[in-house]
Amino acid sequence: MAVKHLVENVRDIALVGHRAAGKSTLADALLFDAHAVERLGSVDDGTSVADADDEEHKHHFSIDTHVLHADHAGKHLNILDAPGSPDFIGAALEALAAVETAVVVVSAVNGIEPATRKMFHEATNLGLSRAVVVNKLDAEGVDLPTLVGQIQEAFGKNCVLFNVPDRTGPGMREVYCLLDPKTYIPPGCPVDVAEARSRLIEAVVESDEALLEKYLTEGQVTVAELEADITRALDAGTLIPIFCTAAKKDKGVRELLDALSRYGLSPSFARKRLDGLMVGANGSTHQLQPTEQEEFVAQVFKVVNDKFVGHLSFVRVLAGTLHHNHNVVNLRNGSTIRVGHLLEVQGKTTSQVQDAGPGDIVAIAKVEGLEIGDTIAHTAHAPKLPLPHFPTPMFGLAVEPKNRGDEQKISVGLHKIAEEDPTVKVSHDPQTHELVISGVSQLHLDIIRERLKARFNVEVNTKEPKIPYRETIHGEGAGDHKHKKQTGGRGQFAEVHIRTYPLSRDIKTQQDCEEQFANKSRFEKLRHVHYDPSCNFAFLDHIVGGTIPNNFLPAIEKGCKEMLERGVLAGYRIQDVAVEVHFGKYHDVDSSEAAFKTATRHAFRKAFLASRPALLEPVVKLEITVPGKYVGAVLGDLPTKRAHVENQDSLPGDMTVIYARAPLSEVTRYAAQLSGMTQGQGSYAMELSHYDLVPAAVQQQIVSKAKVAHDEDDE
Repeated sequence: MAVKHLVENVRDIALVGHRAAGKSTLADALLFDAHAVERLGSVDDGTSVADADDEEHKHHFSIDTHVLHADHAGKHLNILDAPGSPDFIGAALEALAAVETAVVVVSAVNGIEPATRKMFHEATNLGLSRAVVVNKLDAEGVDLPTLVGQIQEAFGKNCVLFNVPDRTGPGMREVYCLLDPKTYIPPGCPVDVAEARSRLIEAVVESDEALLEKYLTEGQVTVAELEADITRALDAGTLIPIFCTAAKKDKGVRELLDALSRYGLSPSFARKRLDGLMVGANGSTHQLQPTEQEEFVAQVFKVVNDKFVGHLSFVRVLAGTLHHNHNVVNLRNGSTIRVGHLLEVQGKTTSQVQDAGPGDIVAIAKVEGLEIGDTIAHTAHAPKLPLPHFPTPMFGLAVEPKNRGDEQKISVGLHKIAEEDPTVKVSHDPQTHELVISGVSQLHLDIIRERLKARFNVEVNTKEPKIPYRETIHGEGAGDHKHKKQTGGRGQFAEVHIRTYPLSRDIKTQQDCEEQFANKSRFEKLRHVHYDPSCNFAFLDHIVGGTIPNNFLPAIEKGCKEMLERGVLAGYRIQDVAVEVHFGKYHDVDSSEAAFKTATRHAFRKAFLASRPALLEPVVKLEITVPGKYVGAVLGDLPTKRAHVENQDSLPGDMTVIYARAPLSEVTRYAAQLSGMTQGQGSYAMELSHYDLVPAAVQQQIVSKAKVAHDEDDE
């Protein structure tokens, strides 16, 4: 079977929205109505094509984006069913990166929820066309006019009903399109049909000046004129249609399928995504176009490590044609990759295809080295597509194996999971010596632990990761140490005298260091200075008269750097320090590099403790987004976390962004606290701002705990 669809007949669609809005049920119903499957799948009984993983069956919600497809009315629809839980936002954002249309599903029972709002705004920022599906209209107590008003308040007046139900509640039977005024709509319809139709017409004609002028002049336009303009209105954003469905009962689904097929944006509308990307060689460049005749360019938007099929890299073709058994270039690193197997994917099932054209979504099988966001092309001079944006994972846990010897298996497993999920970060902290996994939430990390057990047979213990404090000094100090040891044969001897100085954080380079600090006006007999920007450290060779031979100076610098990593005050990494070695003694026979390193470590400790040592803590920038009614509670809570509020802005839909800075140690569990304060409607992002002094009382607690731990280690 070959994937061969004319560009104008392809529709790439992502189903997004909050958890439990019925996206997977809607996806199953779309496939059934398009005759892509023989029976209507069910999330409840585990037969859903969209929810395919064991973890999803166990938890009864989507965790990953699932790739589906169907053919209807001469159109080929690629349908990406994205998870709705905010805990799996990374997978939902993957889906948006591969489509032209975002279908935002809203539960008629629960209304607009946090992920509904988030995904609508993400789709808007990406320039996608948007449609809203109000699902579960067969539930008791649904107030459709009020819900439509809330949608318009949150997302804009361009959100207008495209069709209406005969009634809401269990008795719902049909939906009726508002385009044709001759359509008979039963009197039990819960909305004002005339007003709804008028708003639909205004949204459509707004994108076409000539049609708008005709409507304003004559007061009416034909159905044919409206239909001809709907796709343009979707692209311009003047029309955001609201469709009515009860997907579980397969009501309104065929009408949605018809509308998406007939009016949905084809991949030719990807031109604005490709704007400014030039192709061609030898100076004859031109704007990249989403056509089959163009040079091939595609982007990886999803990666899966399947235990049966192996490594799958899902790509969206933007231009040109991808053939199986053909070489492509990964523009991230310039490597050449052989595409042996191209697969069309329907949930968990796959079928091999020969080629893929613009708009097609296929999986490249058994090819390692492709990552989410990678651009692949036939030639290395093709343009690299912008990387998708994903939130920084903030919820961290330190992990260690339950069974000794599983360290390697944990590392391999976590890195494979991180390949699949851009909101998972795996890091080994050289300072705290912990393997830390970071994710979006506790639930997110719980699922990662389950996958480690299921896929790699590894169980882990978790604990709070240590805060990466830093150590520094406020004043100058001096220290010396004589290391002398006689063991019967050759002895050990070295004596080192050093001075320590605070080093300004304004210093960033070797040149800065020499101009602002380490110069002859301050150190008259200075011979050399080595600057390390990674920890803002300077090592000054100020030896006079050869009291320490040159060949031992690298060992002394190495001894200093070992202490930078080891720490003195509480075992944390040291920064913003300069060390001057100015005197020492040696023995022709007994001196060695090891002896000088040992002497240096002891001298460094003494000098550091004499230089008014202090702890620094990481301070993070916070951007907290909450509904207006919770702003007071959030602002009242922040000072309890030693946070400083810097600014706040208003957003559409009665949302407010609060900008603040706070010590990382105070906000490591802020996700759960914010969720409690805002009934799950608040979200936040944070990133490292700078390091600042720890208050004296807090420093005393940290040092005292570290001293106890150090004493226990020595026993």
